[in-house]
Amino acid sequence: MSEDILAKIVRMRKADIERLGLNFGIDIPEKRRVGHTEFLGNAGAILEVKRASPSKGDIAPDLDPVSLATTYAEAHAQAVSVLTEGNFFKGSLRDLIAVADLMERRRKQGLHTCAVLRKDFLLYEDEIDIAYRCGADAVLLIARILDDEQLVRMAKRAQSFDMQAFVEVRETDDFRKLSVVTSALGADAAKTIVAGVNSRDLATFHTDPLVPASVRSKLPAKAVFESGILSAGDAAYARSLGFTGILVGEAVAKNPPLAKEVVAAFESGRENARGKFWKKFAERKQQKQALVQEHLVCHCEERSDEAISTQKTIRPLVKICGITREEDGLLAAELGADMLGFVFCNTKRLTTEEFVRSFKERLLRSARNDKSETPILVGVITDPNSEEGKTAIKLAREGILDAIQFHGIAPSDAYTDLAHYCAVRVGAPEDFQTVANLRTHGEPRILLDAKVEGIPGGTGKTIPESLLREKAGDIPLWLAGGITPENVAAICEKFHPELIDVSSGVEDAPGIKNSEKLKALFAAL
Repeated sequence: MSEDILAKIVRMRKADIERLGLNFGIDIPEKRRVGHTEFLGNAGAILEVKRASPSKGDIAPDLDPVSLATTYAEAHAQAVSVLTEGNFFKGSLRDLIAVADLMERRRKQGLHTCAVLRKDFLLYEDEIDIAYRCGADAVLLIARILDDEQLVRMAKRAQSFDMQAFVEVRETDDFRKLSVVTSALGADAAKTIVAGVNSRDLATFHTDPLVPASVRSKLPAKAVFESGILSAGDAAYARSLGFTGILVGEAVAKNPPLAKEVVAAFESGRENARGKFWKKFAERKQQKQALVQEHLVCHCEERSDEAISTQKTIRPLVKICGITREEDGLLAAELGADMLGFVFCNTKRLTTEEFVRSFKERLLRSARNDKSETPILVGVITDPNSEEGKTAIKLAREGILDAIQFHGIAPSDAYTDLAHYCAVRVGAPEDFQTVANLRTHGEPRILLDAKVEGIPGGTGKTIPESLLREKAGDIPLWLAGGITPENVAAICEKFHPELIDVSSGVEDAPGIKNSEKLKALFAAL
């Protein structure tokens, strides 16, 4: 097996330490000469001094750390994160010293002061001492590269200097380690530990903004959304999930004027229904994946790990859309549908407020005590100002519907706190520009539907394969359009969608589902 990026960084770092020592051959202060600022004492942004990365190469190779940190402080960032790893990020302890000295000067001048985080792949307790002497107020501890005992020792060393330990978690075992270190620190843990979840997998450097959503409920009150924040919209999304902080690197290092915009978007936001929806969806996805993995491990001992991994990947979540009869919705739920869609626009699948309220009550009764297993209910609208659209939005604000699907339209600022996602109709390469624009505005997922002029959805047509292969990129796919029991397995094998949205493919007529087709669809999956 080839060495992943994280393992390579750690291996090369150990070699450098063996050759140069823990100070990497740099002269550092014999004792700390600056004051202390609590790391993330208030909710806000942590902005990064970052020249390069393994995934992007050079980002801002000629940056001046003092000038950039000044921009961040003037934007009222809560903290400055200084990369001190040299091989892949082109950082240095000199940068850390320079930024800490800057903050001390600002402190004496009565100006806004940021806490200073040493961000590196720290491995030894004595590196905490060095960070302290260089002026850091907090240190990053990556749970994935530290065993339980070493993580506890390093967190306690940080505690002894009145520094915060910024513990980064992502993998399942990382959360166990977080619990271990929190227990070891006892009553002081709340003051010492800040948890961060990285949307970027440090082994592959692939970024997914739903990862932090899936684990927010497992983190302590003071928690940070790391990586993947490229715009003010992304910052607002992170805040909607209930995070105390965001850590932003590439976007502001390349474009310092963006700092003020990102800070303002995060600080003006709040935890809301939109974030609640994405947490619910992400947790459901995670639970389903765990169940599939458990099933495969239990029943596929004879198969290779690669075969199990492939099958796990191609099992998507399922939305059945255009529900107009209770029996259809209940059967879909029983078969394992993750989402049910109710159309609130002028088509043959148009539903009513009364039907959705009645169905929700019956669905909850049928679920008895296990409400967590009920599908997510979605209202599909094409015009928020129509009577149908207003009805769906009202039901979502009341909690009868879990979310709104803005189909073929972008939500205005009036709906930023509304539980929602967007669907884009694609039939040509230029349609993917709309997808890119929505991502820029902080939409973590976008449903792609086949575009047929004059028909908003439920057309039975599929998106051209060549278009998906050329333009979809590496975003997790939500696919709609022409999916049937006959072609669903092939679609999943080719494109590994995270979610499929099925309507006409399991119908006898618009809004009238066929029970045998529904059963065949889930059997094919």
